[in-house]
Amino acid sequence: MATSTFFIPSVNLMGAGCLRDAVKAIQSHGWRKALIVTDLPLVRAGLAGQVVERLGEQGISAVVFDGVKPNPNVANVEAGLALLRAEGCDFVISLGGGSPHDCAKGIALVAANGGSIADYEGLDRSARPQLPLVAINTTAGTASEMTRFCIITDETRHVKMAIVDRNVTPVLSVNDPEMMAGMPPALTAATGMDALTHAVEAYVSTAATPITDACALQAVTLVSRHLRAAVADGRDMAAREQMAYAELLAGMAFNNASLGYVHAMAHQLGGFYDLPHGVCNAILLPHVQAFNASVAAARLGDVARAMGVHTAGLDDAAAAQACVQAIRRLSKDVGIPAGVGPLGAKEEDIPTLAANAMKDACGLTNPRTPSFEEVCALFRAAL
Repeated sequence: MATSTFFIPSVNLMGAGCLRDAVKAIQSHGWRKALIVTDLPLVRAGLAGQVVERLGEQGISAVVFDGVKPNPNVANVEAGLALLRAEGCDFVISLGGGSPHDCAKGIALVAANGGSIADYEGLDRSARPQLPLVAINTTAGTASEMTRFCIITDETRHVKMAIVDRNVTPVLSVNDPEMMAGMPPALTAATGMDALTHAVEAYVSTAATPITDACALQAVTLVSRHLRAAVADGRDMAAREQMAYAELLAGMAFNNASLGYVHAMAHQLGGFYDLPHGVCNAILLPHVQAFNASVAAARLGDVARAMGVHTAGLDDAAAAQACVQAIRRLSKDVGIPAGVGPLGAKEEDIPTLAANAMKDACGLTNPRTPSFEEVCALFRAAL
């Protein structure tokens, strides 16, 4: 049997109010000045100020970089890095969802290793651990706060670079549902479907293990039970907390079992049209799993049951189809668009998108490898 490795931050804080414990943990490390990497909406919402105030209470100073775009790019990383160096920061805090976390990873990695973030595209290209990174989550979806994945858009090539490197794993992840209460319904839906996508792709992955299977199926169950409630009422702390556990479990699964063609294709849509990653995943997920059903029907039947679908009397193929339909229902219930065409995707771009997706999929673990024509057909189906 091949050796399997399980990556996760050494410390992961969960639960309402755990930000207070996180700041105490930061103080115990002896770090003195933080670069807080976030976006302007979170500054305006007062969350960045809240973190600065909590740090100050422990004698830790901070400077805020709020220039992160929804799909962080090379320029964002370079601007944040320049501020970090000018201010003499000795560690980084990411505050937000996947975009601030990924941008912060890029900043911290280049700060420790030099060069440009583009130098680290691919698998384990860095020589040294990044500057210490604490990831404070405000969404429940990407799991970037605890993974070794960093996705940065190369704006000159209009592609998303996948940096998969053990050295970008944060030293501490923080999932405090109180920091998620103000997340609007559309973002709650998109990030929740992102978590579901991580769990499903990890479960049907060719690199799945019993550990990742357990994490993935529990994540599917929690998303199916609690996402609708979290979207309907953002102040439902019980639903928020369960979604935080769901996204962390899904992250544990895909951080080690990897992902498949949903993500390979979603990265192209996000990089080409600057579309929200979670929305792209949600739209693509049922199409790609219908494609995977020819080789992973039994596993998709397990996913259906984790989603609460009664599959008694169904064979594997029918159970897999029931899984695809359950995904579509959940996506519709939380307000995800039915296709990417209305969001700006164009049929004439599909050959380019498909070619780039096949390059991006190198090293991913989809249960069946589609041909170029099949990837084009999946893109067309998602329009």
